[in-house]
Amino acid sequence: MAEYYLAVDIGASGGRHILASYEEGRLRLEEVYRFENGMIERDGHLLWDTERLFAELLRGMKRCRELGKLPKTMGIDTWAVDYVLLNGRGEQLGNCCGYRDKRTEGMERKLAMYIPERELYRISGIQKQPFNTIYQLLAHREQAPEELENAEKLLLMPDYLNYRLTGIARSEYTNATTTQLVSPETRDWNRELLGVLRFRESLFPKIMPPGTMLGELRPELAAELGYSLRVLQVASHDTASAVMAVPAAERDFLYLSSGTWSLIGTELLEPCITEAGRRANFTNEGGYGYRCRFLKNIMGLWMIQSMRREWGKQESFEELCRMAEEAREFPSRVDPNDAVFLSPKSMTDAVRGRCAETGQRIPETKGELAAVIYQSLAESYARASAEIEALSGKRFDSIYIVGGGSNAVYLNALTAEKTGKRVYAGPAEATAVGNILAQLLSDGVLPDLSAGRRAVRESFEIREYDPSSSGGGRRRGAGVGREEKETGNEQDGTL
Repeated sequence: MAEYYLAVDIGASGGRHILASYEEGRLRLEEVYRFENGMIERDGHLLWDTERLFAELLRGMKRCRELGKLPKTMGIDTWAVDYVLLNGRGEQLGNCCGYRDKRTEGMERKLAMYIPERELYRISGIQKQPFNTIYQLLAHREQAPEELENAEKLLLMPDYLNYRLTGIARSEYTNATTTQLVSPETRDWNRELLGVLRFRESLFPKIMPPGTMLGELRPELAAELGYSLRVLQVASHDTASAVMAVPAAERDFLYLSSGTWSLIGTELLEPCITEAGRRANFTNEGGYGYRCRFLKNIMGLWMIQSMRREWGKQESFEELCRMAEEAREFPSRVDPNDAVFLSPKSMTDAVRGRCAETGQRIPETKGELAAVIYQSLAESYARASAEIEALSGKRFDSIYIVGGGSNAVYLNALTAEKTGKRVYAGPAEATAVGNILAQLLSDGVLPDLSAGRRAVRESFEIREYDPSSSGGGRRRGAGVGREEKETGNEQDGTL
């Protein structure tokens, strides 16, 4: 009888409960529950509805019982940087602000009063992003100081959900590194930095590596669900889980976790913290087994997703790709990482406005707008891949694209063309797959991560794109995964 493992993968636009089993060297996935997610606007801020998220978490777990497929363990992964404060009774204190909220405006200047940007990068290895937890905490102290003063614990989103399930408050390593408050040398909270910033050490729970078993469900939850299971700390930053599922056979590889965000990087055994890396805005985030995810954040499919919503979702992503290809000769380009695209009132107006400000042709049709976005993204991937090679001293002949964006056939073909590298795309469910791999590794089913990546190659269909030819790419691999979803799936490869 098959044993089941449950991956709860929650992104900025939705969450999924995916049951997995492992038999004869292959993973089999079954999506049992899906729900929508998104920031809500309240009192002038963009917030996460944590109570609804936890309710959806339980509904998906109940669905497992209804199907008669009870998981042995479970793990939760989400986006990074956002946190919940707990009071002395373990209750949420105040709101949970989202990373697209504007409360951190001006905080970079305030942080520089405590520590220079160059020094902060040297001791953290983390890129400067206005939404990093370090900036959010400064904004929190300025705008709601009583909440920080009364807080007993700070938990990032997956740690908070784990706490609600088990009553155990711990921080997971891969997500903790994104706060910019963790030392890459000690792999623990940087106590000297916390002191400089006047943040109480007691606010930050003990950091544990992915693969740590937290414990059983709270008794009252087990009674409500009708079963219990063990809750595991997986690589809870969704990109860290996605990188675990990269189906590379080689030791050194280039990956692109493609979704709402695009994360392009390589996996290193030690962080690459140099002044050149800082200037290029590369980050050294924690990975499974204390590997380092040396990568660059690029505003990904968020741009085309936002436009499609503005247009009433009249066209499918596949149709928008076709329109973009028809308008491929349109010459204008934008920088996807321009702050104007982070949270504009209208993405359409933002793209047109930036083209006008830079003296380029203004896109008028939907096809021209889509062409600007897809071409700009592919060219940004090419620049970033060249930077990675220069900074790491490694050469890569191919790129592995994982996540929802691995189904974006047109963008993948453009990426192969612009980078001059062979592209391998898939699996689309990389984040959930990496979540499951951590559970299988912890349970002793898999001996090491290399075996896990081999199982991914055997289990899922991978599409191949040759840089010298255009088109939809060749299919290879087992093809036992889920059917391909519509191009541009809004799965996060977040932050």
